[in-house]
Amino acid sequence: MRKLNRILFAVAAFAAVALLPDLLAAGPAGGETQDRLRRLFDASGPLLAVGLAFVGGVLTSLTPCVYPLIPITVSIFGARKAGRGEAVLLSGLYVLGIGAMYTALGVGAALTGQAFGGVMNNPVVIGVVALVFAVMAASMFGAFELALPSGLQARLNAVGGAGRAGAFAMGLVAGVIAAPCTGPVLTSILLLIAKQGSVALGAGLMLSFALGMGLLFFLIGAFSLSLPKSGAWMETVKSLFGVALLAAAAIYLKDLLPGLRPVFSAAPAAAWLAAGAAAAGVLLGALHASFHGAATERALKTLGVALVVLGAAYASGAAAARERAHAAQGLTWLKSEAEAVALAKATGRPVIIDFWAEWCTACKELDRTAWADPRVQAEASRFVALKADGTDSTDAFLALADKYGVVGMPTVIFIDGKGREVRDRVIGAVDADEMLKRLEGVDRACGGPVAAGALACAVRW
Repeated sequence: MRKLNRILFAVAAFAAVALLPDLLAAGPAGGETQDRLRRLFDASGPLLAVGLAFVGGVLTSLTPCVYPLIPITVSIFGARKAGRGEAVLLSGLYVLGIGAMYTALGVGAALTGQAFGGVMNNPVVIGVVALVFAVMAASMFGAFELALPSGLQARLNAVGGAGRAGAFAMGLVAGVIAAPCTGPVLTSILLLIAKQGSVALGAGLMLSFALGMGLLFFLIGAFSLSLPKSGAWMETVKSLFGVALLAAAAIYLKDLLPGLRPVFSAAPAAAWLAAGAAAAGVLLGALHASFHGAATERALKTLGVALVVLGAAYASGAAAARERAHAAQGLTWLKSEAEAVALAKATGRPVIIDFWAEWCTACKELDRTAWADPRVQAEASRFVALKADGTDSTDAFLALADKYGVVGMPTVIFIDGKGREVRDRVIGAVDADEMLKRLEGVDRACGGPVAAGALACAVRW
């Protein structure tokens, strides 16, 4: 039976590594785009918007990239020797910690008029997330028990208990960890808050979103204590969580190292080979062997875990390589604003500026859904197309983003043939039909009376 289980897990690992990168690339919004969400929130009354924010939080918590937070929650609450009432209290405080983090973000957006979109995909934030995932994976493999330092525990005990204070603090951290995973829903809410400038609305929407996102974690934390806590099966589950956390960390770090891009092949067979490596890793003992066994067992488990993690990371990188290769067959993107403006002035052509980054999931979604469409490519061929790459956040990119007031990616700006920027930008991933409609409307957006045109369009050159 144990051998059969190992084979079944290997088959599941093969399927997950082969297919999951493409599923993750679809983004957490499903078929809904960020632009549509923004307009939906914008058209809703305050109470309806709060309800939509809660639903959006629940849906966000069900996306694949949030799954690595589940073992963190289980580690905090599932292993505690406490009654059901205490588990419910700890879980509630954990969710309130998430709520406090996002409520502060909403208030900041209302006060400053900025959406903090870049924070959600900032390389520093993603690097911290990857580090936390790696540390939690080590805990899953038995390297240490998840607990606060003894000195800090003693101080917290004096003010009501390390468990309760620690649960709230971990909720604050979880809010940061989940930031890159929240995608179009959170950014759409922040854009609405920034536009309205209402502190009360900002706090209400973000608290509602956080409570919706925390519902899953509350249920896990409150009821996981009824599960058995021992046995070989639990060690396999912990190993599964540990491998998943390490794979997530590797995928995040892969996107932060542009120099690795040439290593990943765009060939369809690359993902299948990576999936085969992951399956081999499971067969070697990535899930079933122990780091506390004999030397041979530890070596096999180490090799198995490495194969699974590297396989998952390589499959993700291969999927990104396929997307880049596909995008290269379409539009020709310039890299310099000066070059783009000079060409536009000389030819009288309109301009597209796409603020993009390698680590931005929604940017890749936009490339795949809109820019790869033949109709969009045909219409965009009359534009001068500029791709502003913020992968490394160079001084030149930051200056360009500041010039155009860009606070998050992807942001697409349209400038007509007379150098006037169209007021309505594309913020987030939109589908091909929406992008085609925006491109076709550029020439008409700045027409009409001078006063109306002045309000609608800003002169850029």
